[in-house]
Amino acid sequence: MTMSSSTQIVPEVSLVPRHIAIIMDGNGRWATKRFMPRVAGHIKGVEAVRGIVEACAKQGVEYVTFFAFSSENWRRPDEEVSLLMRLFVTALEREVSKMHANGIRLKIVGDLSRFDDKLQKMIASAERKTAANDKLTVTICANYGGRWDIMQAVNKMAAAYPDAGDFSEEQLAPFLSLAYAPEPDLFIRTGGEERISNFLLWQLAYTELYFTDTYWPDFDAAALELAISSYQQRERRFGRTSAQVTEQMPVAKC
Repeated sequence: MTMSSSTQIVPEVSLVPRHIAIIMDGNGRWATKRFMPRVAGHIKGVEAVRGIVEACAKQGVEYVTFFAFSSENWRRPDEEVSLLMRLFVTALEREVSKMHANGIRLKIVGDLSRFDDKLQKMIASAERKTAANDKLTVTICANYGGRWDIMQAVNKMAAAYPDAGDFSEEQLAPFLSLAYAPEPDLFIRTGGEERISNFLLWQLAYTELYFTDTYWPDFDAAALELAISSYQQRERRFGRTSAQVTEQMPVAKC
C-alpha cells in the first residue's frame, strides 16, 4: 500500500511534491466577470485541468487529485448539476485515450452510486484501460466528501474486523478512497476562498496549504510553478523542531 500516515511516521520530503491536491474554484465567477453564462467557465475549467495534468507530468509530480464535484454540490441549481454531469461524460469521452497514450493512470473516487449507469460504466472502463500506467496518477473526486470518505472507511473496517474492540490508523488506512496514493504534499485552492471544504479531511493532516485569488480557468503552468515555489520555501516539520529538521536535511531529495 502506498499511503502511510504522517501522524505515525515522518514521510520523506522531496523538492517537487509527490502528490498535489487541488480544489478548482472560480469557474462560475470567471464566466460571470466576462458576462458569459456559468457553463462557459466550467468548459474552460476542463481545459485548465488538461494543462495542469501536462504541467504536473513535466514537473515530475507522481499524483494529482482534483476536487471536481463535492457531495454538497448537489445543492446547486438542477440545470448546473445536469451540465456538470454532461461535461464529465464529455471529458471522459475525449480525454481517456489521450491519457492512456501518455502513460497516465485515471482514478475516480467518491460515492459513484448516485451517477447514472452510463457514467458509472464509463468510469469503470476508463479505470480499467489506464490501470497499468505509471507516469502520473490523476484522481478525480466526484460526489466526494471528506466525512463520507472517513465514514465509508470506518464501516468497511468494522466489517473486516468484526471481533475487534479497538481500531488503529493502520487498520483504517487501506479502506480510505485514496489508499493507493501518498498523503498530499501540497494543497492548492484557486478562486480566493481559504477553506478545505470537506476535501480529503483525513489525508490533509500535514499538507502544505496554498491559496490563490486566480480563478481556476486562468490557473496555468506558470501559476502551478508559483505554487510549487511557495511549497519549496516551507519547512515541513511534522511535529519536530526546526533544529531536528536541519539535522535531517540530507533526507530530502530532488
